[in-house]
Amino acid sequence: MDSVQKRLRAECDQTIEAIRNELAHIRTGRATTQLLDGIRIEYYGSQVLLNQVATVSVPEPRLITVQPWEKNLIGEISKAILKSELGLNPASDGNIIRLPIPQLTEERRRDLVKLVKKIGEEGKISLRNHRRDANEALKALQRDKEITEDELHRANDEVQKIIDEFTERIDELVARKDAEVMEV
Repeated sequence: MDSVQKRLRAECDQTIEAIRNELAHIRTGRATTQLLDGIRIEYYGSQVLLNQVATVSVPEPRLITVQPWEKNLIGEISKAILKSELGLNPASDGNIIRLPIPQLTEERRRDLVKLVKKIGEEGKISLRNHRRDANEALKALQRDKEITEDELHRANDEVQKIIDEFTERIDELVARKDAEVMEV
């Protein structure tokens, strides 16, 4: 019984972390280095993450700077940023790439809020799937006579409490990101 609940908590933690990562990649009106986390570039024949070949920083609230460790990477990094669909236009002076973060329009903000809510809903669906799997595992334990029917009901109640806790955490993440997106 405890192993089922531990596994459920671990799976729910992974779901929360995945949501956190997805939400971090949604562009708000504010600059953050996390926007560039998933960008990969070609570096001596292999695909590497941008932050492994350059220093990424936020010197101003609406500006991200990328300083490659090797100047010959500037073109490659600029192309990768343009292909990333972040809607950012890299400007280079030969040493450093500047990424001004444009102000979001009201319509774009609403679209981003819809996307944030969709990500939150997908997370909740994932939690419900984890709950179903945990409940099936508990039923299997009861069928195998490892736990009684009363223990099954108590364990199902505990599983629901765990799911409620993680659902609340998803709601908090979504609400926080919504506020960040709508902030002008």
